Amino acid sequence: MENQRFGVMPDITTLILAGGQGSRMGGLDKGLQELHGQPLVAWVIKRLAAQTGALMISANRNRERYAAFGYPVIADDPLSAGGDFQGPLAGIHAGLEQVSTPWLLTVPCDVPELPDDLAQRLLDAVEKEQCLLAVAATSGRRQPVIALLHRSLLPDLERCLASGKRSVHGWQQTLVHAEVGFENCGFVNLNSQEDLQACNALSRI
Repeated sequence: MENQRFGVMPDITTLILAGGQGSRMGGLDKGLQELHGQPLVAWVIKRLAAQTGALMISANRNRERYAAFGYPVIADDPLSAGGDFQGPLAGIHAGLEQVSTPWLLTVPCDVPELPDDLAQRLLDAVEKEQCLLAVAATSGRRQPVIALLHRSLLPDLERCLASGKRSVHGWQQTLVHAEVGFENCGFVNLNSQEDLQACNALSRI
């Protein structure tokens, strides 16, 4: 059954994090691996382009291939474009530097079944709690890279990175934030070739 569709929110930009090393994918560029004939990043774009006013992709290699999807592609920093992987916190930092909307929604490139109400529910949470960060969770487990952040958090994140810290969860724990449970969504990450092959063996999502 087709999920209910929610309206586009112009105050939010989606940032798809596709800048990792893909170590559990044998070093392959995870976002470009195919699920049912489409790259993983294409499934994520399909889910989020209908939810937010703008979209960017954070990628440190194969940037031309990502750009072919029609959205801006950013690297963590100039070194990252040459193959130096800084981790998702650096990708989030680059997104906050580039974003022109008040809010940035971050999602990984390897979760093809993101809920259609993801952006709306995270935005509702920050408005209700009067905070600048909302983090998704499922079955009591936080998903730190699935989060909604206000762009005013950039200076705080810069201080965190300057101190040498690289943990997304660790940084978020220093901030007042809302946690939003998505109990009917598994947020299944396709981290490995085995995960991807198993999902390809199933019917289309």
